Amino acid sequence: MVLAVQIERNGGPEEMKLVQVQVGAPGKGEVRVRHHAIGLNFIDVYQRSGLYQLPLPLQLGMEGAGVVEAVGEGVDHLKEGDRVAYATNPPGSYSEVRVMPATFVCKLPDAISFETGAAMMLKGMTAQYLLKKAKPVEGLNPGDHVLFHAAAGGVGLIACQWARALGLRLIATAGSEEKCQLALANGADVAINYRTEDFSKRVHEITGGEGVKVVYDSVGKDTWEGSLQCLRRFGLMVSFGNASGPVPPFAPAALAPKSLYVTRQTLFAHLSSRQACQAMADDLFGVVASGEVKIHIEQRFALADVQEAHRALEARKTTGSSILLP
Repeated sequence: MVLAVQIERNGGPEEMKLVQVQVGAPGKGEVRVRHHAIGLNFIDVYQRSGLYQLPLPLQLGMEGAGVVEAVGEGVDHLKEGDRVAYATNPPGSYSEVRVMPATFVCKLPDAISFETGAAMMLKGMTAQYLLKKAKPVEGLNPGDHVLFHAAAGGVGLIACQWARALGLRLIATAGSEEKCQLALANGADVAINYRTEDFSKRVHEITGGEGVKVVYDSVGKDTWEGSLQCLRRFGLMVSFGNASGPVPPFAPAALAPKSLYVTRQTLFAHLSSRQACQAMADDLFGVVASGEVKIHIEQRFALADVQEAHRALEARKTTGSSILLP
């Protein structure tokens, strides 16, 4: 028996309970992983609250790092004793040990710690597909302006650094002066406190009235209208989260004056095969190992304190990445 966090019904952080569960041997195509660190992400909040509906009871958590304890039949890219990290469905990383599909479990380079691995897989591969794959129709070139909301969060701080490495001029938004300074220290070209400034007006001032080629938005409802105003002609609105609530229905005609594009992205659509996952992970491992991107773990919580961790995340009191320690 091992400890795991489960919910029996959707709701607030108080619905998460630490319980004992039975973990058996891995089946065909599976591995058993003993976690050394566990990632904390906003998608966990969406699944706990019921915004993203999943069958109940549910063991939460999409990201973790640890050691392979056992390997099932048909798994040829991992072996017992391998250091690994992952970000994948189905949920279940909020646990000491789990059995899971091996397809999207990647070997963790020795130069990267378990804590860093657990803090970066979901966020880092999200930043990777955003900057490398979710591109406007006219492409992205060094010197181009992009707008990134919630830039002091886990995904945001990675994106600030990676964008700088790619030569992009990233305009960051955040909800406090301290968070703005953090984004600037990690490579943002300009940072806007959206609580004290009209970010769309400021973006047009920064870009000489032209607007940005792309907006990366995980905030959702609160930033949607302003984000569309920030885009230049043929610009791309990339929605990849709903921290402030889902975007309400809108008329496509609203996009017509500047012929804008809108896309709703998820990491798991990009993880279409083991090869695709490994390529994205290798890209991430490379920029982290090179020092171009540093993973900032600003909050650590014991697994037993998971309710406190979710409250801090929902209140936007966190910066960088947060992890749970089993």
